[in-house]
Amino acid sequence: MTETTKPRLLVLIGPTAVGKTKMSIELAKSFGCEIISGDSMQVYRGMDIGTAKISKDEMEGIPHHLIDIHEPDYPYSVAEFQEQTGRLINDITNRGHLPFIVGGTGLYIESVCYGFRFSETGADEEFREEQFKYAEEHGAEALHRKLAEVDPESAERLHPNDLRRVVRALEIFHLTGTPHSAQLAAQKKESPYHLCLVGLTMDRQMLYNRIEERIDLMLQQGLVDEVTSLMDKGYAPGLVSMQGLGYKEIVSYLQGKYSYEEAVELLKRDTRRFAKRQLSWFRHMKDIEWVDVTDSENFSASYKKIHDIIAGKLLSNIEYNSKKTN
Repeated sequence: MTETTKPRLLVLIGPTAVGKTKMSIELAKSFGCEIISGDSMQVYRGMDIGTAKISKDEMEGIPHHLIDIHEPDYPYSVAEFQEQTGRLINDITNRGHLPFIVGGTGLYIESVCYGFRFSETGADEEFREEQFKYAEEHGAEALHRKLAEVDPESAERLHPNDLRRVVRALEIFHLTGTPHSAQLAAQKKESPYHLCLVGLTMDRQMLYNRIEERIDLMLQQGLVDEVTSLMDKGYAPGLVSMQGLGYKEIVSYLQGKYSYEEAVELLKRDTRRFAKRQLSWFRHMKDIEWVDVTDSENFSASYKKIHDIIAGKLLSNIEYNSKKTN
């Protein structure tokens, strides 16, 4: 299949709080896109504030997919995301629109862009239970250090509290003797799509300031009440969803493990570290056209740069309308 006959796919990536949402809406209006969320946490209903989920008003009529599709106790996986997104890309293309993935979950997005094959490595339930027990007894950080010894690259990309994925990476090494990161690196990095990958970046300190401002806004919007409501509904703190940024820190505050001030500071620190890991992941990906949006006051200049990149990459053989959204 040649580049011109492959389905077209637009992707906008970047760290949390860099400004993907606003940019994605303006681009979607220009290029007749339907947006597919590439965020592994926005699939969960009732988890709106802590995930900075886009509101209906903010969507401005642009169709969005893979948002609010599961309850918080559902174990969403990268393999499911890949399957659903592949189907959506076909459907959106058949409707005459441009599929547009927007998000920051590196493995999820890369798995679609390059058609990763997720082999059924198998499972060792006894080993898995041992690892969860080890984390319970010695702490998530101690388990994360075990992963760092055998698969430092995966450890760098996974937060210690992401127990399910840390345990799975350890399990893959246990079963195969090969680090999970090495298996991913060995994948054939050829896209099944005519791909346009755009990455947003900005001055690191400015990004960190934006992260802290966003967290302050989340708290004003009622993040503590949102987490309290989830716990009242019976969603356990150990769930993958409840281990997400903004949730695990507030859970710890509500359980009395930290003061409010300590929990907020921990959330800001962990989110800064998460943004750093996101950038580390994306830097390993190829084909990304990076656009520096540090001058956030000059949105139109950044938008024009990105618009021109997309037009040059994708518009040679497609027809689009600047307001095409149906």
